[in-house]
Amino acid sequence: MTVVWINGAFGAGKTTTARELIDLIPHSTLFDPEHVGGTLTHLLPPKRLAETGDFQDLPIWRRLVIDTAAALLAEVGGTLVVPMTLLRQEYRDEIFGGLAARRIEVRHILLAPAETILRERIARRPVPADLPDGDLRVRQWAFDHIEPYRAALASWLAADAHPVDTGALTPHQAAVRIAEAVGDGTVPACDIVQTPEPSAETVAAGVLLFDEQDRVLLVDPTYKPGWEFPGGVVERGEAPARAGVREVAEETGIHLADAPGLLVVDWEAPAPPRYGGLRLLFDGGQLAPADARRVLLPGPELRAWRFVTEDEAARLLPPVRYARLRWALRARERGAPFYLEAGTPVG
Repeated sequence: MTVVWINGAFGAGKTTTARELIDLIPHSTLFDPEHVGGTLTHLLPPKRLAETGDFQDLPIWRRLVIDTAAALLAEVGGTLVVPMTLLRQEYRDEIFGGLAARRIEVRHILLAPAETILRERIARRPVPADLPDGDLRVRQWAFDHIEPYRAALASWLAADAHPVDTGALTPHQAAVRIAEAVGDGTVPACDIVQTPEPSAETVAAGVLLFDEQDRVLLVDPTYKPGWEFPGGVVERGEAPARAGVREVAEETGIHLADAPGLLVVDWEAPAPPRYGGLRLLFDGGQLAPADARRVLLPGPELRAWRFVTEDEAARLLPPVRYARLRWALRARERGAPFYLEAGTPVG
């Protein structure tokens, strides 16, 4: 199963090109995530909708896009053509990673006309006589998003997606180019980790690593929002401490000689659709300065890493992970582990 994701600035012609493309790719279906956003206006309380100016910022939208795409492919098979602007890399990672976890490969296309052409297209957008103000707002919305598009292009988007310059192309011509590039393998499947979602409670092991200033190492996973500690799910028959050592080596290139000591055992309550389970944090000790400078990100799982103070970690970690870190640091100071439930010490 495959998704052809057509990205680009507002006004780049994604939807019209996608409609042409489904006639060129055999057994393909159009899925427009805009419809998911429209549905949420009928499902969510007005107060919640008023808290965000863009439905992409709603976690429920991103999850529903993943689930709907997977359900559509399970129903009709073949290829799903998805025209949708994605300018925030963490949203791209979350959605593409969620699809990869369902064994759905994503081929990422970028419609990239020159900015001058893009502005001309937006300015020529027809304004219906009966809804001038509404359409003018849509036009202004497109203009306002040119700067975020330019920033995404400079930082990650151009390197991630296969660009198609549509400045001199009709939607049909652009679709032909895309169909050829997808068909002959010019557009590879996105290299993103495939982490199947758990179907039951799990045991996960994280390892805290420190630099010479006693700052802790955090990593930024591509497949879920928020920063995290190096580590991962313990495999069947695997000792948790050894699982932490294995994950550290796979994620950062750091090979720990000894099994690390236990700092925290935290029971994470189920919060549908998540199953929860046991979360263990181990003390990997202080890295030598040379080792700390040689941290690697060898695979597609991680976007970035950094050493942070406890206060800096509070701004980066989700609350439950920060609580876990806070008690792990206290355990390190006192030389004895803590048992937590949902981030709170028990006993």
